[in-house]
Amino acid sequence: MGSENLFNTLLETRQIFKNREYLRPSYTPAELPHRDDQIHQLARILAAPLRGETPSNIFLYGKPGTGKTATVRYVAKELEKVSGQAPLKVKVIYLNCEIVNTQYRILATISDVFLRNLENTRGKEFLESAKLPRRVPMTGWPTDEVYHSFFRALDEDRQLAVIILDEIDKLVQKSGDEVLYLLTRMNLDLKNAKVAVVGISNDTNFMEYLDPRVRSSLSEEEIVFPAYNALQLKDILDRRAKISFMDGVIGGGVIQLCAAHAAREHGDARRALDMLRVAGELAEREGTEVVTVEHVRRAYEKIEQDKMVEIIRTLPTQSKLVLYSIVLLVERTPRRIVSGDVYEIYHDLSCQSGLDVLTQRRVSDLISELDMLGIINAQIVSKGRHGRTKEIKLNIHPTQVRAAVQEYYPIRSMETFVLSSQIPRV
Repeated sequence: MGSENLFNTLLETRQIFKNREYLRPSYTPAELPHRDDQIHQLARILAAPLRGETPSNIFLYGKPGTGKTATVRYVAKELEKVSGQAPLKVKVIYLNCEIVNTQYRILATISDVFLRNLENTRGKEFLESAKLPRRVPMTGWPTDEVYHSFFRALDEDRQLAVIILDEIDKLVQKSGDEVLYLLTRMNLDLKNAKVAVVGISNDTNFMEYLDPRVRSSLSEEEIVFPAYNALQLKDILDRRAKISFMDGVIGGGVIQLCAAHAAREHGDARRALDMLRVAGELAEREGTEVVTVEHVRRAYEKIEQDKMVEIIRTLPTQSKLVLYSIVLLVERTPRRIVSGDVYEIYHDLSCQSGLDVLTQRRVSDLISELDMLGIINAQIVSKGRHGRTKEIKLNIHPTQVRAAVQEYYPIRSMETFVLSSQIPRV
Protein backbone atom coordinates (compact mmCIF):
# COMPACT_ATOMS: atom_id res chain seq x y z
CA MET A 1 0.00 0.00 0.00
CA GLY A 2 1.44 3.38 -0.97
CA SER A 3 1.78 6.20 1.56
CA GLU A 4 -0.92 8.21 -0.26
CA ASN A 5 -3.43 5.36 0.07
CA LEU A 6 -2.39 4.81 3.69
CA PHE A 7 -3.08 8.40 4.70
CA ASN A 8 -6.24 8.63 2.62
CA THR A 9 -7.58 5.64 4.54
CA LEU A 10 -6.73 7.31 7.85
CA LEU A 11 -8.33 10.60 6.83
CA GLU A 12 -11.51 8.83 5.71
CA THR A 13 -11.92 7.20 9.15
CA ARG A 14 -14.46 9.00 11.29
CA GLN A 15 -12.71 11.48 13.59
CA ILE A 16 -13.09 10.93 17.35
CA PHE A 17 -11.68 14.16 18.81
CA LYS A 18 -12.38 17.82 18.14
CA ASN A 19 -9.57 18.79 20.52
CA ARG A 20 -8.17 16.34 23.07
CA GLU A 21 -6.20 19.11 24.79
CA TYR A 22 -9.40 20.10 26.62
CA LEU A 23 -9.13 16.81 28.53
CA ARG A 24 -5.60 17.44 29.83
CA PRO A 25 -4.75 18.87 33.28
CA SER A 26 -2.97 21.87 31.69
CA TYR A 27 -6.28 23.23 30.33
CA THR A 28 -8.11 25.75 32.52
CA PRO A 29 -11.79 25.90 31.49
CA ALA A 30 -13.78 29.13 31.24
CA GLU A 31 -16.12 27.75 33.93
CA LEU A 32 -15.34 25.60 36.97
CA PRO A 33 -18.52 23.76 37.96
CA HIS A 34 -19.01 22.77 41.61
CA ARG A 35 -16.26 25.09 42.85
CA ASP A 36 -18.24 28.31 43.25
CA ASP A 37 -17.69 28.47 47.03
CA GLN A 38 -13.92 28.08 46.70
CA ILE A 39 -13.74 30.59 43.81
CA HIS A 40 -15.62 33.24 45.80
CA GLN A 41 -13.55 32.64 48.95
CA LEU A 42 -10.31 33.01 47.02
CA ALA A 43 -11.52 36.07 45.10
CA ARG A 44 -12.65 37.77 48.33
CA ILE A 45 -9.21 37.29 49.91
CA LEU A 46 -7.22 38.40 46.85
CA ALA A 47 -9.43 41.44 46.25
CA ALA A 48 -8.26 43.08 49.48
CA PRO A 49 -5.06 44.64 48.03
CA LEU A 50 -7.08 46.15 45.17
CA ARG A 51 -8.77 48.23 47.88
CA GLY A 52 -5.40 49.17 49.35
CA GLU A 53 -5.51 46.57 52.14
CA THR A 54 -2.66 44.22 53.07
CA PRO A 55 -3.30 40.78 51.56
CA SER A 56 -3.55 37.58 53.55
CA ASN A 57 -1.53 34.52 52.69
CA ILE A 58 -3.64 31.55 51.69
CA PHE A 59 -3.29 27.80 52.02
CA LEU A 60 -5.36 25.50 49.78
CA TYR A 61 -5.57 21.78 50.41
CA GLY A 62 -7.52 18.75 49.28
CA LYS A 63 -7.03 15.42 47.55
CA PRO A 64 -5.48 15.28 44.05
CA GLY A 65 -7.88 16.20 41.24
CA THR A 66 -10.22 18.32 43.35
CA GLY A 67 -9.71 21.51 41.31
CA LYS A 68 -7.19 23.40 43.47
CA THR A 69 -4.77 24.41 40.73
CA ALA A 70 -7.51 25.11 38.16
CA THR A 71 -9.37 27.32 40.67
CA VAL A 72 -6.27 29.35 41.55
CA ARG A 73 -5.32 29.81 37.90
CA TYR A 74 -8.89 30.86 37.03
CA VAL A 75 -9.14 33.43 39.85
CA ALA A 76 -5.61 34.73 39.18
CA LYS A 77 -6.43 35.29 35.50
CA GLU A 78 -9.59 37.24 36.42
CA LEU A 79 -7.64 39.24 39.01
CA GLU A 80 -5.02 40.30 36.46
CA LYS A 81 -7.82 41.43 34.11
CA VAL A 82 -9.37 43.88 36.61
CA SER A 83 -6.11 45.12 38.13
CA GLY A 84 -5.63 47.67 35.33
CA GLN A 85 -8.32 49.87 36.90
CA ALA A 86 -7.16 49.26 40.50
CA PRO A 87 -4.63 51.17 42.65
CA LEU A 88 -2.29 48.17 42.46
CA LYS A 89 -1.42 46.28 39.30
CA VAL A 90 -1.23 42.51 39.79
CA LYS A 91 1.45 40.06 38.67
CA VAL A 92 0.79 36.36 39.21
CA ILE A 93 3.73 33.96 39.36
CA TYR A 94 2.91 30.26 39.28
CA LEU A 95 5.59 27.80 40.40
CA ASN A 96 5.32 24.03 40.61
CA CYS A 97 7.50 23.09 43.58
CA GLU A 98 8.03 19.58 42.27
CA ILE A 99 10.17 21.23 39.57
CA VAL A 100 11.34 24.48 41.21
CA ASN A 101 12.14 22.92 44.55
CA THR A 102 14.94 24.86 46.27
CA GLN A 103 14.99 28.18 48.10
CA TYR A 104 17.53 29.59 45.63
CA ARG A 105 15.58 28.59 42.50
CA ILE A 106 12.29 29.91 43.90
CA LEU A 107 13.80 33.33 44.65
CA ALA A 108 15.82 33.45 41.41
CA THR A 109 12.78 32.62 39.26
CA ILE A 110 10.60 35.26 40.94
CA SER A 111 13.42 37.84 40.81
CA ASP A 112 13.80 37.40 37.07
CA VAL A 113 10.08 38.10 36.52
CA PHE A 114 10.26 41.52 38.19
CA LEU A 115 13.70 42.42 36.85
CA ARG A 116 12.44 41.68 33.32
CA ASN A 117 9.37 43.83 33.97
CA LEU A 118 11.56 46.75 35.06
CA GLU A 119 13.78 46.37 32.00
CA ASN A 120 10.74 46.34 29.70
CA THR A 121 9.06 49.36 31.30
CA ARG A 122 12.03 51.53 32.31
CA GLY A 123 14.97 50.23 30.26
CA LYS A 124 18.39 48.77 30.93
CA GLU A 125 19.72 52.17 31.95
CA PHE A 126 17.35 52.28 34.92
CA LEU A 127 18.58 48.90 36.14
CA GLU A 128 22.17 50.10 35.85
CA SER A 129 21.48 53.34 37.72
CA ALA A 130 19.58 51.46 40.45
CA LYS A 131 22.45 48.93 40.63
CA LEU A 132 20.07 46.08 39.88
CA PRO A 133 21.12 43.06 37.80
CA ARG A 134 19.37 42.31 34.50
CA ARG A 135 18.98 38.67 35.50
CA VAL A 136 19.77 36.40 38.46
CA PRO A 137 21.78 33.29 37.56
CA MET A 138 20.22 29.93 38.50
CA THR A 139 23.26 29.11 40.64
CA GLY A 140 26.23 30.86 42.19
CA TRP A 141 24.94 33.84 44.17
CA PRO A 142 24.47 33.99 47.95
CA THR A 143 20.79 33.40 48.69
CA ASP A 144 20.41 36.69 50.60
CA GLU A 145 21.68 38.58 47.52
CA VAL A 146 19.05 36.87 45.35
CA TYR A 147 16.35 37.77 47.87
CA HIS A 148 17.57 41.38 47.99
CA SER A 149 17.36 41.66 44.17
CA PHE A 150 13.79 40.35 44.21
CA PHE A 151 12.78 42.64 47.08
CA ARG A 152 14.16 45.79 45.43
CA ALA A 153 12.80 44.97 41.95
CA LEU A 154 9.34 44.29 43.39
CA ASP A 155 9.22 47.42 45.54
CA GLU A 156 10.02 49.76 42.62
CA ASP A 157 6.29 49.80 41.68
CA ARG A 158 2.92 49.86 43.37
CA GLN A 159 1.96 46.29 42.62
CA LEU A 160 0.70 43.05 44.09
CA ALA A 161 2.73 39.89 43.56
CA VAL A 162 0.59 36.77 43.88
CA ILE A 163 3.07 33.91 44.28
CA ILE A 164 1.41 30.53 43.77
CA LEU A 165 3.44 27.62 45.14
CA ASP A 166 1.81 24.45 43.86
CA GLU A 167 2.77 21.17 45.58
CA ILE A 168 4.36 23.27 48.30
CA ASP A 169 4.96 20.16 50.41
CA LYS A 170 7.59 19.01 47.85
CA LEU A 171 9.54 22.23 48.46
CA VAL A 172 9.50 21.81 52.24
CA GLN A 173 10.49 18.15 52.03
CA LYS A 174 13.53 18.98 49.90
CA SER A 175 14.65 22.38 51.17
CA GLY A 176 12.87 23.21 54.41
CA ASP A 177 10.58 26.18 55.06
CA GLU A 178 13.00 29.14 55.24
CA VAL A 179 11.90 30.55 51.86
CA LEU A 180 8.28 30.44 53.04
CA TYR A 181 9.26 32.43 56.11
CA LEU A 182 10.91 35.09 53.91
CA LEU A 183 7.99 35.34 51.47
CA THR A 184 5.22 35.37 54.07
CA ARG A 185 6.95 38.15 56.06
CA MET A 186 7.85 40.47 53.17
CA ASN A 187 4.88 42.80 53.64
CA LEU A 188 6.36 44.00 56.95
CA ASP A 189 9.24 45.64 55.03
CA LEU A 190 7.79 46.49 51.60
CA LYS A 191 6.86 50.18 51.10
CA ASN A 192 5.16 50.23 47.68
CA ALA A 193 4.37 46.65 46.77
CA LYS A 194 2.46 43.83 48.45
CA VAL A 195 2.88 40.05 48.34
CA ALA A 196 0.29 37.31 48.72
CA VAL A 197 1.55 33.73 48.95
CA VAL A 198 -0.85 30.99 47.85
CA GLY A 199 0.29 27.53 48.92
CA ILE A 200 -1.34 24.43 47.40
CA SER A 201 -0.94 20.91 48.78
CA ASN A 202 -2.50 17.47 48.45
CA ASP A 203 -1.20 16.64 51.93
CA THR A 204 -3.75 17.66 54.56
CA ASN A 205 -1.11 17.14 57.30
CA PHE A 206 1.44 19.39 55.59
CA MET A 207 1.15 22.22 58.14
CA GLU A 208 2.42 19.96 60.93
CA TYR A 209 5.90 19.96 59.33
CA LEU A 210 6.28 23.75 59.34
CA ASP A 211 7.90 26.02 61.86
CA PRO A 212 5.12 27.60 64.02
CA ARG A 213 5.98 31.10 62.71
CA VAL A 214 5.61 29.98 59.08
CA ARG A 215 2.47 28.02 59.89
CA SER A 216 0.73 31.06 61.36
CA SER A 217 1.72 33.27 58.40
CA LEU A 218 0.89 30.82 55.63
CA SER A 219 -2.43 29.69 57.01
CA GLU A 220 -3.91 33.17 57.61
CA GLU A 221 -6.69 31.96 55.31
CA GLU A 222 -7.40 28.30 54.52
CA ILE A 223 -9.63 26.91 51.78
CA VAL A 224 -10.55 23.23 51.72
CA PHE A 225 -11.38 21.48 48.45
CA PRO A 226 -13.68 18.48 49.03
CA ALA A 227 -13.63 15.48 46.70
CA TYR A 228 -16.10 15.49 43.82
CA ASN A 229 -18.91 12.96 44.00
CA ALA A 230 -20.00 10.77 41.06
CA LEU A 231 -22.76 13.16 39.91
CA GLN A 232 -20.41 16.16 39.96
CA LEU A 233 -17.78 14.20 38.03
CA LYS A 234 -20.37 13.19 35.43
CA ASP A 235 -21.34 16.85 34.99
CA ILE A 236 -17.66 17.87 34.57
CA LEU A 237 -17.08 15.10 32.03
CA ASP A 238 -20.26 15.96 30.10
CA ARG A 239 -19.11 19.58 29.74
CA ARG A 240 -15.59 18.66 28.63
CA ALA A 241 -16.79 15.91 26.28
CA LYS A 242 -18.90 18.44 24.34
CA ILE A 243 -15.86 20.53 23.45
CA SER A 244 -13.37 17.63 23.17
CA PHE A 245 -15.17 14.98 21.08
CA MET A 246 -17.01 14.98 17.78
CA ASP A 247 -20.79 14.73 18.03
CA GLY A 248 -22.19 11.25 18.53
CA VAL A 249 -18.94 9.38 19.23
CA ILE A 250 -19.45 8.82 22.97
CA GLY A 251 -21.34 5.58 23.53
CA GLY A 252 -23.90 4.89 26.23
CA GLY A 253 -22.55 4.49 29.74
CA VAL A 254 -19.04 5.82 28.91
CA ILE A 255 -19.28 9.06 30.91
CA GLN A 256 -21.01 7.32 33.83
CA LEU A 257 -18.32 4.60 34.03
CA CYS A 258 -15.45 7.14 33.97
CA ALA A 259 -17.18 9.13 36.73
CA ALA A 260 -17.83 6.00 38.82
CA HIS A 261 -14.19 4.85 38.60
CA ALA A 262 -12.91 8.31 39.59
CA ALA A 263 -15.45 8.68 42.43
CA ARG A 264 -13.98 5.54 43.98
CA GLU A 265 -10.51 7.13 43.61
CA HIS A 266 -11.23 9.97 46.10
CA GLY A 267 -13.28 12.00 43.58
CA ASP A 268 -10.31 12.79 41.33
CA ALA A 269 -11.55 14.81 38.32
CA ARG A 270 -8.12 14.73 36.70
CA ARG A 271 -8.22 10.94 36.73
CA ALA A 272 -11.74 10.92 35.25
CA LEU A 273 -10.65 13.22 32.41
CA ASP A 274 -7.54 11.11 31.75
CA MET A 275 -9.68 7.99 31.58
CA LEU A 276 -12.07 9.56 29.08
CA ARG A 277 -9.19 10.84 26.93
CA VAL A 278 -7.35 7.49 26.92
CA ALA A 279 -10.60 5.65 26.10
CA GLY A 280 -11.02 8.00 23.11
CA GLU A 281 -7.42 7.41 22.01
CA LEU A 282 -7.90 3.63 22.18
CA ALA A 283 -11.01 3.93 20.00
CA GLU A 284 -9.14 6.21 17.60
CA ARG A 285 -6.25 3.74 17.20
CA GLU A 286 -8.66 0.94 16.45
CA GLY A 287 -10.43 3.03 13.82
CA THR A 288 -13.79 2.52 15.49
CA GLU A 289 -16.47 5.20 15.24
CA VAL A 290 -17.74 5.09 18.83
CA VAL A 291 -16.04 5.16 22.25
CA THR A 292 -17.53 2.28 24.28
CA VAL A 293 -17.51 1.13 27.91
CA GLU A 294 -15.01 -1.55 26.84
CA HIS A 295 -12.61 1.22 25.82
CA VAL A 296 -13.11 2.78 29.28
CA ARG A 297 -12.31 -0.53 31.01
CA ARG A 298 -9.13 -0.89 28.99
CA ALA A 299 -8.24 2.77 29.62
CA TYR A 300 -8.62 2.18 33.36
CA GLU A 301 -6.26 -0.81 33.21
CA LYS A 302 -3.73 1.17 31.16
CA ILE A 303 -3.76 4.12 33.57
CA GLU A 304 -3.34 1.76 36.53
CA GLN A 305 -0.34 0.15 34.84
CA ASP A 306 1.16 3.54 33.94
CA LYS A 307 0.72 4.70 37.53
CA MET A 308 2.48 1.57 38.76
CA VAL A 309 5.38 2.15 36.36
CA GLU A 310 5.77 5.70 37.68
CA ILE A 311 5.84 4.39 41.26
CA ILE A 312 8.55 1.89 40.28
CA ARG A 313 10.66 4.65 38.71
CA THR A 314 10.70 6.55 42.01
CA LEU A 315 11.61 3.54 44.20
CA PRO A 316 14.94 3.61 46.08
CA THR A 317 17.76 1.64 44.41
CA GLN A 318 17.62 -1.30 46.81
CA SER A 319 13.86 -1.67 46.35
CA LYS A 320 14.35 -1.64 42.57
CA LEU A 321 16.93 -4.42 42.94
CA VAL A 322 14.59 -6.56 45.05
CA LEU A 323 11.80 -6.04 42.50
CA TYR A 324 14.14 -6.91 39.63
CA SER A 325 15.04 -10.14 41.45
CA ILE A 326 11.34 -11.03 41.59
CA VAL A 327 11.00 -10.35 37.86
CA LEU A 328 13.86 -12.73 37.04
CA LEU A 329 12.23 -15.47 39.08
CA VAL A 330 8.81 -14.86 37.51
CA GLU A 331 10.32 -15.11 34.02
CA ARG A 332 12.50 -18.14 34.63
CA THR A 333 10.85 -20.52 37.02
CA PRO A 334 7.38 -22.14 37.00
CA ARG A 335 7.27 -22.78 40.73
CA ARG A 336 5.92 -20.46 43.37
CA ILE A 337 8.27 -17.64 44.31
CA VAL A 338 9.21 -17.31 47.97
CA SER A 339 11.23 -14.68 49.80
CA GLY A 340 14.25 -16.97 50.26
CA ASP A 341 14.60 -17.36 46.48
CA VAL A 342 14.30 -13.61 46.04
CA TYR A 343 17.07 -12.98 48.55
CA GLU A 344 19.49 -15.31 46.76
CA ILE A 345 19.03 -13.52 43.43
CA TYR A 346 19.09 -10.11 45.15
CA HIS A 347 22.37 -11.03 46.87
CA ASP A 348 24.05 -11.90 43.55
CA LEU A 349 22.70 -8.80 41.81
CA SER A 350 23.92 -6.54 44.63
CA CYS A 351 27.41 -8.04 44.51
CA GLN A 352 27.54 -7.65 40.73
CA SER A 353 26.33 -4.03 40.94
CA GLY A 354 28.81 -3.08 43.64
CA LEU A 355 25.96 -2.10 45.98
CA ASP A 356 25.78 -2.85 49.69
CA VAL A 357 24.10 -6.19 50.42
CA LEU A 358 21.20 -5.82 52.85
CA THR A 359 20.30 -8.44 55.43
CA GLN A 360 17.59 -10.99 54.69
CA ARG A 361 15.34 -9.32 57.26
CA ARG A 362 15.71 -5.92 55.60
CA VAL A 363 14.95 -7.42 52.17
CA SER A 364 11.83 -8.99 53.71
CA ASP A 365 10.82 -5.49 54.86
CA LEU A 366 11.32 -4.13 51.31
CA ILE A 367 9.15 -6.94 49.95
CA SER A 368 6.42 -5.88 52.41
CA GLU A 369 6.74 -2.27 51.19
CA LEU A 370 6.36 -3.39 47.55
CA ASP A 371 3.27 -5.29 48.65
CA MET A 372 1.80 -2.17 50.31
CA LEU A 373 2.38 -0.20 47.10
CA GLY A 374 0.40 -2.84 45.18
CA ILE A 375 3.30 -3.75 42.88
CA ILE A 376 3.34 -7.32 44.21
CA ASN A 377 1.21 -9.55 46.41
CA ALA A 378 3.21 -11.08 49.27
CA GLN A 379 1.32 -13.63 51.35
CA ILE A 380 2.83 -15.24 54.46
CA VAL A 381 2.52 -19.04 54.37
CA SER A 382 3.53 -21.64 56.94
CA LYS A 383 6.12 -24.28 56.05
CA GLY A 384 5.46 -26.32 59.18
CA ARG A 385 8.67 -27.09 61.06
CA HIS A 386 10.60 -25.15 58.40
CA GLY A 387 9.04 -21.90 59.63
CA ARG A 388 7.20 -19.27 57.60
CA THR A 389 7.93 -17.56 54.31
CA LYS A 390 6.32 -15.12 51.87
CA GLU A 391 4.84 -16.33 48.60
CA ILE A 392 5.12 -13.56 46.02
CA LYS A 393 3.11 -12.72 42.90
CA LEU A 394 3.84 -9.84 40.51
CA ASN A 395 0.94 -7.45 39.80
CA ILE A 396 2.49 -5.78 36.75
CA HIS A 397 3.88 -7.22 33.53
CA PRO A 398 7.60 -8.08 33.83
CA THR A 399 8.42 -6.11 30.66
CA GLN A 400 7.08 -2.91 32.22
CA VAL A 401 9.05 -3.52 35.41
CA ARG A 402 12.23 -4.06 33.38
CA ALA A 403 11.72 -0.81 31.47
CA ALA A 404 11.17 1.21 34.65
CA VAL A 405 13.97 -0.42 36.66
CA GLN A 406 16.64 -0.41 33.95
CA GLU A 407 16.38 3.37 33.54
CA TYR A 408 18.48 3.51 36.68
CA TYR A 409 22.19 3.32 35.77
CA PRO A 410 23.56 0.59 38.13
CA ILE A 411 21.08 -1.92 36.68
CA ARG A 412 21.65 -1.26 32.98
CA SER A 413 24.25 -4.05 32.69
CA MET A 414 22.07 -6.63 34.44
CA GLU A 415 21.06 -8.39 31.24
CA THR A 416 24.54 -9.96 31.08
CA PHE A 417 23.94 -11.47 34.50
CA VAL A 418 20.43 -12.56 33.58
CA LEU A 419 21.66 -14.52 30.56
CA SER A 420 24.38 -16.28 32.55
CA SER A 421 22.20 -16.86 35.61
CA GLN A 422 21.68 -20.32 36.98
CA ILE A 423 17.92 -19.70 37.32
CA PRO A 424 16.33 -22.32 35.05
CA ARG A 425 14.38 -20.90 32.08
CA VAL A 426 11.10 -22.66 31.29
